[in-house]
Amino acid sequence: MREWVTGRNPVYEVLRARRRHVFRLVLARGLKIEGQLTEALRLAKLRGLTAEEAPRDRLDALSSHHQGVALEVSEYPYAALEDLIQNANKQDEPPFFLLLDLIQDPQNLGTLLRTAEAVGIHGVIIPSAQAAQITPAVVHASSGATEHLLIAQYNLAQAIAKLKAQDLWVYGMDEAPRSRTPAQLRMDGGLALVVGNEGSGLRELVRKNCDELLRLPMRGKIESLNAAAAGSIALFLARQARDKF
Repeated sequence: MREWVTGRNPVYEVLRARRRHVFRLVLARGLKIEGQLTEALRLAKLRGLTAEEAPRDRLDALSSHHQGVALEVSEYPYAALEDLIQNANKQDEPPFFLLLDLIQDPQNLGTLLRTAEAVGIHGVIIPSAQAAQITPAVVHASSGATEHLLIAQYNLAQAIAKLKAQDLWVYGMDEAPRSRTPAQLRMDGGLALVVGNEGSGLRELVRKNCDELLRLPMRGKIESLNAAAAGSIALFLARQARDKF
């Protein structure tokens, strides 16, 4: 199955990561070739692609955020859960995973994946149904970070059980009464962070399987942050804790 990735950063990262088959590169007629686009064209040439020119409205039909660039590629290459675990075991630090429980908005998913890549996550696990998948919209929202992540589709409750066997803690983000703040939890060791659905939060079975529930202390007048913002903050707090030890 083929799909179109659009936008300068996403196209560049797809070409740089070299994880997908690439078929066609299309540029809007009259587009100025400069900056990162120059490097993208060089990478495309190394893959045997010659850029085609097309009217801008042809790219408009693919995406409203194409920035004059579109790349036809194979579908997203999901990894196996075992690949994620092996990747974590190769790192010179404790395991670090992100689990996403029914995140449905592509923008939220893309934001979380971009943050996950920035903090050096070892793997991301998402459900295979009822949640946003790694579509071109998510690739664009992540600014191409998806292309450098190992992402597995797996039953989250079963994934949690497998990850616990790797000697790590599983913290689910939740506002339940028993939730604890980052200052009350160890975040510097092996860790799997679970972020729940935008509206309903964690599913009951997923919540029950978490070792601890984590909440961010709110000092202002609003009661909570959305899933993408809260998850991103928690990921950076974990990264900061890990870097101290």
